[in-house]
Amino acid sequence: MNVLASKQQLRASFMRWALFMVPFIMLVGFAAGQLGGPDTAWFAGLVKPAIFPPPAAFGIVWTALFIMIGLALAMVASAWGAYGRGTALVAFAVHFIVTQSWSAVFFGMQDMWAALMVLGFGIVSMVIALALIWRVRRAAGLLLLPYLAWLCFAGVLNYQFIAANPDGGARGDDGAAMRVEL
Repeated sequence: MNVLASKQQLRASFMRWALFMVPFIMLVGFAAGQLGGPDTAWFAGLVKPAIFPPPAAFGIVWTALFIMIGLALAMVASAWGAYGRGTALVAFAVHFIVTQSWSAVFFGMQDMWAALMVLGFGIVSMVIALALIWRVRRAAGLLLLPYLAWLCFAGVLNYQFIAANPDGGARGDDGAAMRVEL
């Protein structure tokens, strides 16, 4: 017999990892969102690009993406003995930690250019992580493709905010936005 683990053991390993990874990814995403959000006077004063989705869409999309990310990582983590498993997980961890800083940079620091750089790093590092993950579990790579697409859309949206607000948005002395119309 050439089997190291039965199908039931492999399924149980995936389930254990999924029960850890999905809530963990959602927790990290929720925590990152608490570092800055769109409910500031500065953001309210920005000109919104035409491609800006309704605010409710962000919560729905991120929830779905975080679930898919958690499941993809569970697939990779449960692939014991797979060549490149550890490298793929580390590459994704670095990508995810840096990319989750976007909310703090864009909303908290109110720096749209730095936020665009975070997304640029996020897209490049996701392509690298995706290539490594694809080698371990193709299905996990497929689950991450919508996330890569959303990162690309976020990059375009971030750039559109910069183009629509070349002054970076009006700020008062306390960092709050101030819009004066005559």
